[in-house]
Amino acid sequence: MGYSEAMWIYLVLLFGIIVVPGMDMFFVMANALTGGRKAGFAAVAGIMLGGAVHTLFGALAVGVLTQLPTMVFQAMILIGAAYMAWIGYTLLRSSITVDAIGKASTRSHWVAFRQGTITCLLNPKAYLFVLAVFPQFMRPEYGPIWSQALVMGAMTVAMQFLIYGALALAAGKGRDALIGNPQLTIWIGRGAGALFVAAALFTAWHGATQHVGP
Repeated sequence: MGYSEAMWIYLVLLFGIIVVPGMDMFFVMANALTGGRKAGFAAVAGIMLGGAVHTLFGALAVGVLTQLPTMVFQAMILIGAAYMAWIGYTLLRSSITVDAIGKASTRSHWVAFRQGTITCLLNPKAYLFVLAVFPQFMRPEYGPIWSQALVMGAMTVAMQFLIYGALALAAGKGRDALIGNPQLTIWIGRGAGALFVAAALFTAWHGATQHVGP
């Protein structure tokens, strides 16, 4: 698997995990609906900072993992792939719907930004996602880990901006679409699940057949 191919697969997975309705998405919409677009974009900026921190965490974790013996690193790759498959399986079986989006209690754009960062950083699933996915696509043979982290971090915050920014820009319509059309959110979740299962199978095969590490 070449570097360009790996980044395209990562981009698809990234889209799949961000587009599934969750607390980051709800926080952006709540701020946009109650405080206007500027408050919504302030929340988006905070979440983007949180995404950058997750990337740093993932890069540090990969830096440690790549120093392990080859068989141990491959085992970690397979464990990560299994977790990705589990995410996909649960999403395929899920029926995600949005019943209501509560009001945000922010008093300023700075508060929206700060709370957005905290909301993102306190999401345990984000750390599990990073630990499962990053070792699949951040490899020593692709070059320095720090340069790969910059690319993947830029992709992460750009995807957050595109998806959450679009919701902040059209919060009213976005809210109506999610609440008034439950089948939409169900199929968003199941579509993302299919992407995760496919990527898990591919990366498990690649991790089991290629020698990596020292």
